[in-house]
Amino acid sequence: MPRVLIAGCGFVGLATARLFAQRGWEVVGGTHSEDSAQKLATEPFRIVTFDLAEQESVARHAALAPFDAIVHCASSGRGGAEQYRRVYLDGARHLATVFPSARLLFTSSTSVYAQTDGSWVTEESAAEPDRETGRLLRETEEFVLARNGLVTRLAGIYGPGRSVLLRKFFDGTATIEGDGAKWLNQGHRDDIAAALFTLVSGETSGVFNVSDDQPLAQRELYARLAERFQRPLPPTGEPDLNRKRGWTNKRVSNARLRALGWVPRYPSFFDAVEHDPELISLAGENGGAQP
Repeated sequence: MPRVLIAGCGFVGLATARLFAQRGWEVVGGTHSEDSAQKLATEPFRIVTFDLAEQESVARHAALAPFDAIVHCASSGRGGAEQYRRVYLDGARHLATVFPSARLLFTSSTSVYAQTDGSWVTEESAAEPDRETGRLLRETEEFVLARNGLVTRLAGIYGPGRSVLLRKFFDGTATIEGDGAKWLNQGHRDDIAAALFTLVSGETSGVFNVSDDQPLAQRELYARLAERFQRPLPPTGEPDLNRKRGWTNKRVSNARLRALGWVPRYPSFFDAVEHDPELISLAGENGGAQP
């Protein structure tokens, strides 16, 4: 039975751990706190606690080896550059040191593509972020790739009970930036988990974008939501250039991942709006129209 360590059982990591378990893998899930571990006590796989930023903390679980693969999908929370370094770069180094025989997959972000011209980007496109947070993601990517590992660049994550765009739309804080032509790239949590499984269970390595099939212009997305839920279009405002990972405008291609046989259950955000009832529960929670 193949074995995998999921380092970070949060929104994406927990769904990924469950999927691996369903597919017959022996799974160990790692969390940062005892409180999180207690909440996962009923999961059908072992849960352990460690701090990725501290090698000694990870090394306390060295006896769990060997693993066939490790999925590093921990979150930096709301931290800045220093937290990025500790969780992502130091975390990857510590996992590789403690479990050297395991193939490592790191979940990075499409924010490393700093393009602002609305162009399509592939894994071969320049990835030269202008913020320190983005540069730390790239440094972590290079560390993993140098060890023949896997890097996934995730688009904006949404899924059951979670969508920044929907939350802002329904609570009235959404803004259409400038002319609304900025492209938004997203991926449903369950499709991301399926992509991670596809990559880890295969023989490939390198970089893969994980995004749905249909980038949406910001104004188009909000116009369709306004029509769907019979609510007013959000107001226009200035672009938010102070995002932690920088302001970008590009369309992310998932062609390389699709070539491996991965097919998203939700090819576009609006497929999920229509067919994922847990996603649209956000509408009811914020006083929106029910589907």
